[in-house]
Amino acid sequence: MRITTVLAALMAAVLMTAGCADSGASDSASAYPTGPVTMSAGAGLGSGFDLTIRAVVDALRTDKIVTVPLPVLNKPGGAGAELLASMVRDHRGADDQIAVTSLSMMLNQLEGRSPYGYADVTMIARLMTEYFVVVTGSASPSENLGDVMTAIKADPSSIRVGAAADDQAPFDLLVTAAGGDPSEVRYVDVEGGADQTAALRGGTVDVAIGGVSEFTGAVREGTLRALGVLAENRLPGLDAPTAREQGLDVTLANWRGLYGPPDMPATAVAYWQKALGDMVRAPAWTTIAQRSQFTTTFSTGDEFQKFLVSTQADVKAALASQR
Repeated sequence: MRITTVLAALMAAVLMTAGCADSGASDSASAYPTGPVTMSAGAGLGSGFDLTIRAVVDALRTDKIVTVPLPVLNKPGGAGAELLASMVRDHRGADDQIAVTSLSMMLNQLEGRSPYGYADVTMIARLMTEYFVVVTGSASPSENLGDVMTAIKADPSSIRVGAAADDQAPFDLLVTAAGGDPSEVRYVDVEGGADQTAALRGGTVDVAIGGVSEFTGAVREGTLRALGVLAENRLPGLDAPTAREQGLDVTLANWRGLYGPPDMPATAVAYWQKALGDMVRAPAWTTIAQRSQFTTTFSTGDEFQKFLVSTQADVKAALASQR
């Protein structure tokens, strides 16, 4: 299918074009920051956004790269859309607001869930990529992706899929690859790994899909079972076969990065680009990334902007191919 080819190629390119750190920082930023900088996630506790921003804060503090307070704010809603709108409307020109974003920023704008996109804010840096994984409860009768796809094709209403709006696209790819109709999938809007895990435990959904880091702990504990990871090869530390191993030729990863408000002062942008460039090379981030199955793909400046432009164009083409 065309969308499978386009999106899989797109996300493979995300990994292949992992950028070299180019902080572009200036000594003129040395007096900044002088007070707290709020670090925001556009989803609840345990979500991919939440885990990413807290990993950044932890790494910056542990290696003493940033010494001012970095309070974390969770603002759930629309897979980051509500936080983005707040940054645009309420914080223009501010130097004390940083937020995490991902592919969802593009999907939200292109699918009409948000009027805003990356061009409306100050994009600071791309940090990493993370593969998607499909999980279920430990007592589920589904042993693999084939079981899930067979059930969906036989009776789409029989499988409730817990997924945020931006996580439905990768599951659609699996259904398409299995010969099913994505438009018939019974999605339950559950935003974030913690809420998805609770929904699986409570029996309100049958399977869920999200970033690997959102479910790694529960899979290792045996609370959840990983049915398949959308990676080229099995991931170290995660007991899960790939979708390809199960006859579904789908590989997909999500990118995550940081942004500031529109018209964020250049000195603040330069400071954060340098701080983040130092962070991804320091011990704390390396440890966190390995534990959370993050693949560091750091880039800033022109390299990051080119990535954003090309990725948005490819996502737009992929979505058009579905219609």
